[in-house]
Amino acid sequence: MDDNDFPFLDTPDTEDALAALPSEEGDRPDPEIMLGLLTSEDVTERMLAARAFCELQDERATPHLIHLLQESCPLVRVSAAYALGRNLSTAAVDALIQQLERDWNGYVRKGIVWALGNCGVRFPFPEIYRRTLEPLIRALQTDISAVRLWAASSLGQVAEASEDAAATVIPALALALAQDTIAAVRSNCAWALGHACRKIPLGQLYTEAIDHLIAALHDSDMGVQEDAKAALFKLGDARGLQAIEDLECEPFA
Repeated sequence: MDDNDFPFLDTPDTEDALAALPSEEGDRPDPEIMLGLLTSEDVTERMLAARAFCELQDERATPHLIHLLQESCPLVRVSAAYALGRNLSTAAVDALIQQLERDWNGYVRKGIVWALGNCGVRFPFPEIYRRTLEPLIRALQTDISAVRLWAASSLGQVAEASEDAAATVIPALALALAQDTIAAVRSNCAWALGHACRKIPLGQLYTEAIDHLIAALHDSDMGVQEDAKAALFKLGDARGLQAIEDLECEPFA
């Protein structure tokens, strides 16, 4: 896979549609009408209905949205993925994971990893959120940059579900923070690593995570430096705060 893995969708109209997916603006659609349109014979109506459930929450929509994940049109699939992020169920989690493994379109995979990031909040139960860890880590390690960026953020969200989840994701986040070639991905890793560290006790894993955040203070990208600094400030770690102070004093040394 590469960063050109977005064929078939790269048009101004498509970009406008995708930008509007999570929108909270405008009048809320009528859920009864939108439920009917989820099974419309018209692909555009199905897409618009799925997009409506990015704002609406209605458990009656979830089975239809799961079905729409397998539509041939990528715009319908990406709309369904974002909508399932708002209308999660245990069945939706399994369907999203399966689609993440097989979907050829980067926009769709990006929507899926965003949706899976809500699992730790919506389902703080190990038997559910643990299912998301392996596919999200794999996406962070192997997918295109746009998907890796959201996979990092989603791992940070899922990590807040428990100490066990945080301990699982920290090594992957630390490695990506040190090695990913895209600065925006490294920035999200710094943010996510800071969130994950809040869930684990002091110990070797915590110390190693702080080491990576301190190293990121010297990243070649200023945005990564700032996100690492923000993570260390929020953690209040003494070593991290000292490293920030030393760095700020360097021009005057």
